[in-house]
Amino acid sequence: MATPRTVALGIAIIATCTSSVVLFLPAITAPIHGSATYRPRTPLENAGRSLYVANGCIGCHSQYIRPSDWTYTHMRVSQAGDYIEDSPHLLGSERTGPDLAQEGGMHSDDWHVAHFTDPRYTRPVSIMPDFAFLNDQQMTELIAFIQSLGDKLADQRMARQRYWKQKLIAAYAKGEDDNVQYLNAHVPPQWRDMPNPYPPTPEELARGEFVYQQECIYCHGEVGDGNGPAARYLHPKPFNFTLLKRQPWSGGLLYYQIMNGITGSAMPFFKDDLESAKIWAVSNYIAVEFIGEHIDSNAADSGIDAALEPARKPGLTMPPYEGPIPLPTGVTIQKLYQCCPRTQPKEPKTPCCG
Repeated sequence: MATPRTVALGIAIIATCTSSVVLFLPAITAPIHGSATYRPRTPLENAGRSLYVANGCIGCHSQYIRPSDWTYTHMRVSQAGDYIEDSPHLLGSERTGPDLAQEGGMHSDDWHVAHFTDPRYTRPVSIMPDFAFLNDQQMTELIAFIQSLGDKLADQRMARQRYWKQKLIAAYAKGEDDNVQYLNAHVPPQWRDMPNPYPPTPEELARGEFVYQQECIYCHGEVGDGNGPAARYLHPKPFNFTLLKRQPWSGGLLYYQIMNGITGSAMPFFKDDLESAKIWAVSNYIAVEFIGEHIDSNAADSGIDAALEPARKPGLTMPPYEGPIPLPTGVTIQKLYQCCPRTQPKEPKTPCCG
């Protein structure tokens, strides 16, 4: 029978082992060298990190791309060596907002100014509180920290953002029409020549309007003139779609710029957020509501419609787009056609050769 002394000794041994595993093992096994993409933070970025901690951002944002996230992102999985400088660590466990492990350089600095001033300016359905109470220096520090997330990979993205920012500002300074031509010239020709394959049916336009209100309206405005509430913080200003009334454009051009964004401006890429059908739908909504001329949707083509598409009349660019489609010539409909006969036809008998 165990004596009180034996029980106490057992409890002490268990407590010592548990403490060793929880407290000391991580310290012993933690990496002492940074990962291949790690770099130390600057004093400005560390000041921004202190603001991030003080304002409880970890309560909604994680900074850790898990192996299980790999199929949903093109970013690398986080490594232990990414965090050797972090104390306290900010890995987080809640994702009310997006993971920020590779946020650096994904958006331009002016996008972040608008976002922190009022998150609804850039994400109309965001529930994030605003940070308009920060003074200019604090805003600079916080943005510097966010743009550092991803270390050397973030630095590469930021270099690209700054390079194209200068190009876009110079093009914008030449005038609106020159700016349109500059932007269009940087869309691959196969996209510039591609019409929107889907007709702007009422359902398509309703879907496009929903996407526009969810993602676009606070920058591009209610009438698509680039004068949404966020515009005052952005340079160059958001694109004015009505300019395309007098410029060449296509549904494919709109699709490409929505999918890829315009690096250097506040226009983010939506390839990770919107499915292809939604990008075509919002392209149709922009074309019909804000451009209204030379709409190329439903252009004649030789493609095979997706199974979910309604019957339409290819080539019509004005309503009604839908209607009965004449049968292809040379095809005979078998009225008694049976798709899946349950009995196999009998094999012909082998002729007797005796």
